[in-house]
Amino acid sequence: IVPVLTSPAELVLDCRSFIAILWPMPVLLSSALHHQLLAEAAAAFPHECCGLLFGSPDRIDAAQPCANVADDPARTFEIDPAALIAAERVARSGGKRLVGYYHSHPNGRAEPSPRDASDAARDDRLWLIVAGDRITAWRASAHGALHGAFDPVEILLPAS
Repeated sequence: IVPVLTSPAELVLDCRSFIAILWPMPVLLSSALHHQLLAEAAAAFPHECCGLLFGSPDRIDAAQPCANVADDPARTFEIDPAALIAAERVARSGGKRLVGYYHSHPNGRAEPSPRDASDAARDDRLWLIVAGDRITAWRASAHGALHGAFDPVEILLPAS
């Protein structure tokens, strides 16, 4: 079966997903951002913190904390839609590129939950999950290895 693609953009997205499966690209996260995310998660406890990631597919340059507007922020997260829309507008106008999202699991594991999988757009964006003193990276994909939605991504931390 050969998929029928209706636009060049679909071909590019399809190739990116295929390449990511065969050759997963690690992502560079600075020590400062690593510490920022750990501190934010600790400060939000017992609630989940959440926010936006900016940079390129292989490098996170900035993390923007966002309000968690979920009905039960101790058990789930929802990034403030106004912040998400604003970030998408900035990116479309040539500003910082939105490459993913992050949130914490205050009492859980540093991996996406089944709930995360059901809520995730399979858009090849990064998801960082903070739990305790660990941060893991995942790429949301159409046929991910975890829950059918996420593939693991290695985090590279530069030597301090």
